[in-house]
Amino acid sequence: MQFFFDHLVWFFKNPEKAISPINQKGLHVVKGGRHESWGTYNTLTYFGLSYIEFLGIENLSIAEKHNENRLITQIVEQLAKESREGPAKVAIRTNQIEELAIKLKTEGLIVYGPLTGERVRADGQLIRWSLLFPEYAENKVPLPFFIQWEKSDEERYSELEEQRVIGSHIIGQPKLESVGFVVNDLDQTPEIWRKLFGLKQGEEYIDTELNARCRILELDRTNLLFFTPIGDGPAAKVLKEKGETPFLVNLTDTNQSQFFELLDGYWKFR
Repeated sequence: MQFFFDHLVWFFKNPEKAISPINQKGLHVVKGGRHESWGTYNTLTYFGLSYIEFLGIENLSIAEKHNENRLITQIVEQLAKESREGPAKVAIRTNQIEELAIKLKTEGLIVYGPLTGERVRADGQLIRWSLLFPEYAENKVPLPFFIQWEKSDEERYSELEEQRVIGSHIIGQPKLESVGFVVNDLDQTPEIWRKLFGLKQGEEYIDTELNARCRILELDRTNLLFFTPIGDGPAAKVLKEKGETPFLVNLTDTNQSQFFELLDGYWKFR
């Protein structure tokens, strides 16, 4: 099966309030739309077909009813109950979501879906997709979820270009090079992801800014980085305060070099 990085979900109480701080960093953010049947809404920043979704709760009573959609279950837990914002989950794109569901079930995982999703875009157009949420019964490691869009990559890219959603960043043509996760066990977690989804493992190195060991899993469009702290620093702080979670966005081709904290997550511009 072929997998592509699709997007990073970033829980944020008021997604529209992410627009100004992100704009100030030279990135273009647009209003996404509403997931009426889930009680959520979003704003989006695109890097080609890879993007970051700032997702918030619009109607808590609707959101609380969705046990099958594990992303909505998670956002209710983190935003409504814990008031915890920041990077939360990654979505990986596939064109074989039904086959993937069968494969993951045979691996012994609990699988929610495929579930049909849709949102009304800001211009009124309806966009549809399917979602799949795999989990371990003993909850031993957090896993990504999977998405299959109704339209092809080519159709979606063309539409996003026409809407001037892609290619409108002030700082040029940045790429979402990788997303970083902080984990307790640098041997176990990346290895589980690698085996389950057939990903290629890259190098291991020490990141001095994060004060952590890192392992790379190579994923088409955007790589996945797994960090385990080796002492005090940003990685250790996130692991202590939030547990295992995505926490870092790496952007390349930004014409600058920065490392900063913004909207309860960390960013590297290179």
